[in-house]
Amino acid sequence: MTCFWQPTSGCGAHCREGAGRPAAPGTATLRLMALAAVLGSGLLLVPLLRGLTLRVVARVMLRVLGIRVVRRGPVLRPGSLLVANHVSWLDILVLMAVTPMRVVAKGEVGAWPGIGVLAGRSGAIFIDRARPKSLPGTVGEVADALRSGGTVAAFPEGTTFCGANRGRFRPALFQAAIDAGAPVVPVSITYDSTAAAFVGDDTLLESVRRVAALRSLTVTVVAAPALRPVPGADRRVLARAAQASMGGDYRLAA
Repeated sequence: MTCFWQPTSGCGAHCREGAGRPAAPGTATLRLMALAAVLGSGLLLVPLLRGLTLRVVARVMLRVLGIRVVRRGPVLRPGSLLVANHVSWLDILVLMAVTPMRVVAKGEVGAWPGIGVLAGRSGAIFIDRARPKSLPGTVGEVADALRSGGTVAAFPEGTTFCGANRGRFRPALFQAAIDAGAPVVPVSITYDSTAAAFVGDDTLLESVRRVAALRSLTVTVVAAPALRPVPGADRRVLARAAQASMGGDYRLAA
């Protein structure tokens, strides 16, 4: 049975068939070399300069990979819980590039080379999906971050979908916004190619190589108006309201 802790999307390699136009020969190699250089420099500078450096590093990494970010909707205010659909590991870089924030990510991300270290140094809040009883502590950590005026980004679907389909928002992390009295900002992330989707048996290295080999990739980030939960609000109702404000296709939702 699918639950918050181990959700499945049903998406896989078949979702990427024929997706994306290839770049010129040699482009992927040059991009990967540049990406390694930027990431290495960023890991040295982030501990010294923190937030500003993180945004710059994220933006440069996206640019090096040939990714253009289009941003729409209201300005994102500090102290908000950003809840977004989840397509790829790129989502974390995209949100880092858009606004200063901490991200809620699965524990495995912390072990990823480069990206995991960058996320950790940004103050990422990791969920240990092997220990469901730790979830209330994670919710409390997110609530504390919101109370202190920080912005936190989460992916309530609990796993990645190809973008053509999306999953239902799990309500657990919405409790943090209710407890902290913080606004919830639904954010829709859309790529112009399913080649960006990190689904099925994909590995980080395979995904990075595939993205680097694309001629170009555009991601559109659309923020919906903030939802302001009243004290004692029902997190399930809040989760449904947040997702409804984003639209989308949820046929694969469990």
